[in-house]
Amino acid sequence: MRKPVMAGNWKMYKTPAETVVFFEKFRPAAGHPSHCEVVICPPFTSLAAAVEAAKGTAIQVGAQNIAWAKEGAFTGEISGPMIQATGASHAIIGHSERRQYFSETDETVLKRTQAALEFGLTPIVCVGERLEEREGGRTEAVLISQFQKGIAGLTEQQFDRIVIAYEPVWAIGTGKTATPEIAADAHRAIRTQVRGKFGKAAGDAIRILYGGSVKPDNVKSLMAQPEIDGTLVGGASLDPASFASIVNF
Repeated sequence: MRKPVMAGNWKMYKTPAETVVFFEKFRPAAGHPSHCEVVICPPFTSLAAAVEAAKGTAIQVGAQNIAWAKEGAFTGEISGPMIQATGASHAIIGHSERRQYFSETDETVLKRTQAALEFGLTPIVCVGERLEEREGGRTEAVLISQFQKGIAGLTEQQFDRIVIAYEPVWAIGTGKTATPEIAADAHRAIRTQVRGKFGKAAGDAIRILYGGSVKPDNVKSLMAQPEIDGTLVGGASLDPASFASIVNF
């Protein structure tokens, strides 16, 4: 059985002080879930506060991005060793907002994924199609392309350590959610690519999360799909009660 991962992506919200307040409310509300892994990804400036606030729990903390270089003249970037030094364990890579607003490409996704692995972090690698691509019947072609250019360059040993997140761009922050069936179809397409590249065992083992307007009222139907191994939650992860409800689906 694949253990679900319920991840929260806070995007550009919450100061360190607000992070502490969130954890004070979230910890008792979430309890001690053993059925899944919980990962919270605050902004870089709140990573240390989140790690400290999560001490004594099984909650893990991740960054929302990672530089592909260990150090150097990369103004505004944050490296693997810097993230590692905060005590964080994960890094989101290739989120659609990074692709849309900051020119992230499948090639840079691969480089950032390799950097995260080099420094002992678990990459949550995002793939997903835009609305015009879905309406044009190109969902599978887009997912195949993103997989081939952004993930297939990993070695088998590297691939074993990643998590994939399918996030249909048209469903992020729009209130539109892919139906559980639509999401499961996309997850199957991704898993087929994994099996073709890394073998059946890798395809059976890889955890593929769904991200796109996940809320307490739709998480059960999504998680009822055997293909869906967890969620990457945006807005609903900012509220402690809401995210606790999602974690304890």
